[in-house]
Amino acid sequence: MTNHITHWINGSSWTGKADRKSDVFNPATGLKTGEVDLADIATIDEAVESAAKAFPMWRDTSLTKRSQIVFKFRELLNNKKEELAAIITSEHGKVLSDALGEVTRGQEVVEFACGIPHLLKGGFSEGVSNGVDVYSIRQPVGVVAGITPFNFPAMVPMWFFPVAIAAGNTFILKPSEKDPSAAIWLAKLWKEAGLPDGVFTVLNGDKVAVDRILEHPKVKAISFVGSTPIAKYVYETGTKNGKRVQALGGAKNHMVVLPDADLELTADAAINAGFGSAGERCMAISVVVAVEPVADELIKRIVDRMGKLVTGDGTKNSDMGPLVTKQHRDKVASYVEAGIKAGATAVVDGRNVQADGAKEGFWLGPTLFDNVKINMTIYTDEIFGPVLSVVRVKTYEEALKIVNDHPYGNGTAIFTNDGGAARRFQNEIEVGMVGINVPIPVPVAYYSFGGWKNSLFGDSHAHGTEGVHFYTRGKVITSRWLDPSHGGINLGFPQN
Repeated sequence: MTNHITHWINGSSWTGKADRKSDVFNPATGLKTGEVDLADIATIDEAVESAAKAFPMWRDTSLTKRSQIVFKFRELLNNKKEELAAIITSEHGKVLSDALGEVTRGQEVVEFACGIPHLLKGGFSEGVSNGVDVYSIRQPVGVVAGITPFNFPAMVPMWFFPVAIAAGNTFILKPSEKDPSAAIWLAKLWKEAGLPDGVFTVLNGDKVAVDRILEHPKVKAISFVGSTPIAKYVYETGTKNGKRVQALGGAKNHMVVLPDADLELTADAAINAGFGSAGERCMAISVVVAVEPVADELIKRIVDRMGKLVTGDGTKNSDMGPLVTKQHRDKVASYVEAGIKAGATAVVDGRNVQADGAKEGFWLGPTLFDNVKINMTIYTDEIFGPVLSVVRVKTYEEALKIVNDHPYGNGTAIFTNDGGAARRFQNEIEVGMVGINVPIPVPVAYYSFGGWKNSLFGDSHAHGTEGVHFYTRGKVITSRWLDPSHGGINLGFPQN
């Protein structure tokens, strides 16, 4: 028996009948586990109308009450996060420990959003003229939407909706149809936390849903994470329709290794950042740029560690799970074949992996290439799988140029014990997020996430202060009061 996954509209599961559905699989078994309803135009409009109707009430709810509900959501999430992690593993395939880490990182943004009363504080200038005061406030923009990818079905939505909702907006989440159950689970948790109906909506769908959200006149702002071609499309289409858009695109993240680096630390980092979540991370390290004479020794250490990795069912004691779908597994495997045909050295070929799981699972083991050239597709393209390439260079300057010349600019890292080299790198590199002896430099929640170049379309990054500003608009008030007013006597503390 398969699960039926539908939309969450106006505080409850949608009860209509969908003409189109999409299959959901357990990647570790290859078996179909559910069907998800795909929204048509009428259902999308119903969802947007519900969110629009709820907005005035939620906007006018006090900051105190809004932050209390967000904090309650945080408490419930903290108590039940293992349950959510198990759902992620069952539909995405990542191992349980990785899924739990995803939930924890998303929860950090929820905790950040609990401070919304402070984050929305404006400025005040008294007596700018005779009896005139000027002050600033920030107000929510209205109905906003998040279009999020399969690889982080909980964390990426939580980059957006905690801040948007805390700021007074109503939020429509369009998750990936590949692993939609986490979004519905989060919607039910909001209900339990006391969020009013219509403030949080889950709309399952495909391109039909994306296009309608992009053009709907009542949707005021859109957050997107996905591949660069689609991110560019979302940004251009959304802005053409008068919306605020932050569209985070693809990546090809480099790890530059200098000759003085600690190779034990570096090899561990390359394994963790290259093969965690089966490489299905926009912040995964997919290229090691080794400044000679370090490559041979580093590769030796990486290969030794790869031999100890267990690929298998994420509910067992595995290090790496399957890829999300058979189609995606086959696509990544085709890049491995292309790399070999282009002349790269396949040091470890993950297509030969003996996985600890059902033979029908979508398996592809960790793969390592050496002698990769920058004109090969395994270098130029975002593969989004467990494929790590080593590019050998002679100097720091050559390494820097390789990274800066790449059209993506999401994340990068340098491994060195030279503080001066690290400082020079952070200054000269043209990438949005930089790690120094940190392979995956995802910022903590009170900083903002986002890259440069073709990794970001729009001016705003996710969460942190930039996220607050994205979901609010500034307003400046100039006031003069000629007579004092009297509000009556009340000795008690206000409750809300």
